[in-house]
Amino acid sequence: MSLELKVPPVVVFLIALALLYAGHVALPFASISPAFQGTVAFVVALIGCAFGGQAVVAFIKAKTTVHPMKPEEASTLVTTGFFKVSRNPMYFGLLCLLLAAGIHWGTLTLVIIGPLFIWYMTEFQIKPEEERLKEVFGEDYLAYLEKVRRWI
Repeated sequence: MSLELKVPPVVVFLIALALLYAGHVALPFASISPAFQGTVAFVVALIGCAFGGQAVVAFIKAKTTVHPMKPEEASTLVTTGFFKVSRNPMYFGLLCLLLAAGIHWGTLTLVIIGPLFIWYMTEFQIKPEEERLKEVFGEDYLAYLEKVRRWI
């Protein structure tokens, strides 16, 4: 049974966040506390909020769906703003928030959870979305795929 588009991205994010926190609590020996970690975490969180927030606003302005489980309902191909540097700025924003939390807690489990989040989102959310968007937008979407990277 395929998991494609079965688990909402925000749920995947919350599971990854919970795993990071569990790693922080259960594995205190796998944590570090550099003096600058709060500042770095804050900056990374701001970057994530900027990417994700601007992407949502762009979708709303374009009057297209932000529903990640139904990409076939998209009515407009948005290629402006952060969509010029990432095909998935909302997911990149979630990744940044995950990174910010891991940095804030100082948990080294981030080196496992971060890549797993990227892999899972790529395989079970992004690739299936791309297939559906190819059907919806055809050549325009194919041209966009060639110009802009998947994550950043």
